[in-house]
Amino acid sequence: MSKALVIIDIQNDYFKGGAMELEDPLAASENAKKLLEKFRNDKEAIVHIQHRAASPDAGFFLPDTKGAEIHDNVKPLSGEKVITKHFPNAFRETDLLDHLQSENITELVFVGMMTHMCIDASVRAAKDLGFKCTVIADACATRTLEINNKQVKAADVQNAFIAALDYFYAEIKNTAELL
Repeated sequence: MSKALVIIDIQNDYFKGGAMELEDPLAASENAKKLLEKFRNDKEAIVHIQHRAASPDAGFFLPDTKGAEIHDNVKPLSGEKVITKHFPNAFRETDLLDHLQSENITELVFVGMMTHMCIDASVRAAKDLGFKCTVIADACATRTLEINNKQVKAADVQNAFIAALDYFYAEIKNTAELL
């Protein structure tokens, strides 16, 4: 079974001072960095996913801004695949599926941001496309949300989405377990 690390949207706008700050993105990015180093050392496939806003109305990940750049902790090296996306699902209107199939990848390990949006959408799509999926929960980050004038704390959002993915869509691990 051929495996790839898929790093989704670990971009500057999600960090302190960015246009869409998440809860503790630095810790998640540091765990993602450890996994990235392991995949590089083991010569396993790596795919970086970078979101670019399709419209200035998005307010973040605007093209040609520092906020849209991939964070230094997980910067791609020359030769590593980088895929630009414009939707939460990393497979939608990108060459991700073609790339993975061309490399005979059957198993995906996901890290990144935002758990409740792009991680969730991409993992569910990957499973539906036949991939074996693992999500590294402590290498993902999200934020506090609001519904019906009530706040849902980031930790609760994270736990709910990770628990939902664990049911059918992915095996859930932490960084130490994978290392």
